[in-house]
Amino acid sequence: MPEPADLPVTVLGLGAMGTALAAATVVAGHPTTVWNRTPGRAGALVAGGAREAVSVRDAVTASPLVVAVLLDHASVHQTLDPVADALAGRTLVNLVTTTPEESRELAAWAGSHGVTYLDGGIMAVPGMIGGPGAEVLYSGSRAAFDAARPVLDTWGESTWFGEDPGLAPLYDLALLAGMYAMFAGFFHGVAMVGTAGVSAGDFARRAAPWLAAMTAELADYADVIDRRDYDAPGQQSLEFSDLSDMVRASEEAGLAPGVVAAVQTLIRRQVEAGHGRDGFARVVESIRTPEPAPAHPVTAGGTR
Repeated sequence: MPEPADLPVTVLGLGAMGTALAAATVVAGHPTTVWNRTPGRAGALVAGGAREAVSVRDAVTASPLVVAVLLDHASVHQTLDPVADALAGRTLVNLVTTTPEESRELAAWAGSHGVTYLDGGIMAVPGMIGGPGAEVLYSGSRAAFDAARPVLDTWGESTWFGEDPGLAPLYDLALLAGMYAMFAGFFHGVAMVGTAGVSAGDFARRAAPWLAAMTAELADYADVIDRRDYDAPGQQSLEFSDLSDMVRASEEAGLAPGVVAAVQTLIRRQVEAGHGRDGFARVVESIRTPEPAPAHPVTAGGTR
């Protein structure tokens, strides 16, 4: 077995993230082979010491550790299905954003071909890789995680969540859901104050400390949700949390109310179900139980 600092690694896919990951392993001294479907992206990496593979099979057979940083779930199969035999006995680390079920399917596919599988969710932008604040979440084979740590730790903090390969993508997408919803709310606020000539920069300087302060409420909300104690004293009620004024103000200003209207819909469903005096955290139950799809209209000729 190679020494930890000499563990060879192959990186498949040289978009911004794949390039950043490969650069970090090169700097750390790991023999690094790279491949990209569209040629011409490996120049700087090769100049730094990486080797560019001439084919996927060449890339896969170059290292015991193969890292996929491709476009999507389908592209992983399109790239690796033809060389599954060459992957046998190696470890595949999938860093493509996939759903938990897609990751479990890839793990099953890998297992059927004698490939050890590890899934990962990158909690960083390319510029953060190898620096402070970068974290990659992993799930799947613990043995593979432990053996690959010399490479994995070159990218950021490595955290293993369990043998279920779907856990890392589940955490990844759940954390991103919180991030994107927060940003969308901020963008909506920018649009609102913009109707009065306020710049996004001015609004950001006021919003950033406010939003940061509000994150202190997450632990209390989590405790209420875990206990499902939505009627405990001291909570802001759903009736008080009504956002209809916010929706109307947005519409009156000529804005699309979709972001706040979506939250108002979650609130409305719980109020209409008789839970208006319960705390705001109860909207999680609206998310857990989606509204049924509307029935198809019936015409004289039957349903359509």
